[in-house]
Amino acid sequence: MTQPLPPPAGATESTPGNVSSALNPGVARREVWAWAMYDFANSGYTTVILTTVFSTYFVSVVGQRAHWATLAWTAALSLSYLLIMLTMPRLGARADARAAKRRLLYTSTIGCVVATLVLTQAGPGDVWLALAALAVSNYCYCIGESVVAAFLPELARPDALGRVSGWGWSFGYCGGMLTLGLSLAAVTVGESRGLTASEYVPWVIVITAAVFALAALPSFFLLRERARPQGMALNASGMLSQLAAVWRDTGTHYPEFRRLLMCGACYQAGIAVVVTLAAVYADQVMGFTMPQIMLLVFTVNIGAAVGAFSFGYVQDRIGHKRALAITLVGWIIMVLVAYAAVTVAVFWVAAILAGLCMGTSQSAGRAMVGALAPGKRLAEFFALWTFAVQLAAVVGPLTYGLVTWLTMGNHRLAILVTGIFFVGGLLLLTRVDVRRGLARRAQEPA
Repeated sequence: MTQPLPPPAGATESTPGNVSSALNPGVARREVWAWAMYDFANSGYTTVILTTVFSTYFVSVVGQRAHWATLAWTAALSLSYLLIMLTMPRLGARADARAAKRRLLYTSTIGCVVATLVLTQAGPGDVWLALAALAVSNYCYCIGESVVAAFLPELARPDALGRVSGWGWSFGYCGGMLTLGLSLAAVTVGESRGLTASEYVPWVIVITAAVFALAALPSFFLLRERARPQGMALNASGMLSQLAAVWRDTGTHYPEFRRLLMCGACYQAGIAVVVTLAAVYADQVMGFTMPQIMLLVFTVNIGAAVGAFSFGYVQDRIGHKRALAITLVGWIIMVLVAYAAVTVAVFWVAAILAGLCMGTSQSAGRAMVGALAPGKRLAEFFALWTFAVQLAAVVGPLTYGLVTWLTMGNHRLAILVTGIFFVGGLLLLTRVDVRRGLARRAQEPA
């Protein structure tokens, strides 16, 4: 495994408890807080809409528990991820060329909030409305997730990428817990008054959209655009040509980054299954009620926040590659425990493991991208990472949906198949030479 490199020339050693020593010159603490607030803001969308409430609501109420409902849910998400794969590299390159990351962040946030509110109109049988709003909101969410990540190398010193990324992810899970907690209160009040899911779920959606919009405001006002227009010529022949050109460029000049993309595309497929289908699994296999599912996901978020925050420091000490390998082993263990779980207690163990692995693996992956991406092409290379993650988000949940469809609802077999993605990611990680990639980036002109 690769050992961590010493700080680059001109950098200082970062003391774990000292925030300022982890930041680049000229970066104020409030700006890092504002950057982390975007993670705080958008986590409610994934936690409530994709993972917990609306995913279960779609399968059980909108889709009326039809055998195709899970597949339809995963297909809509896959469509949005496919669109991200085709458009995000060009959007990232354009943002770099025009120094327009902040502008892209604003517009994607507005699009996600508005499309999320459209979901309030989806009742029993409104399948196409729900799927269309889901696809649009998730597309906009993914753009924002990619763009805000591209600010990380501008904020954190090279030897502190792990911990600063961990701060953002852990803060983000706190935002997810806040939104989920408010949603749980709405569900509890609704059920106590005898309301049906189609009557109280719209209020949960409004809460999610409102938290996203309000919590994202600090990012809009305090996060600076440090990049300067690069004047880079964009490929005018289309999205696919732009994507192919960037892919060839990584093979020629950034082979370590390309291998990281392949590794990420594999293991992120498994994570995508957990994010989008954990509540469906708990509902269909373990028989959890909606409040139980929300409490379960709340616990997962606690584990994820703890894992992301604490493991960020560990990652900076032991190295990006070794840290990610540890989390992938943890994911493999989690899948085996979930597959074997026939009691609620054992399933809770799997959920806690999933939370710890979720925070650590996502934070570690983002930090590795920040370490290997060229400094003048951050939005473009984070867009490539987004491409890999969204490819995974297509393959992972769609594979899960196909397995359940072909086996007439065998979710246990589907979760076991998911483990293959983590095993593959671990094998591909062995081919990533982080030390060589860091050395290559250090030699680039400023």
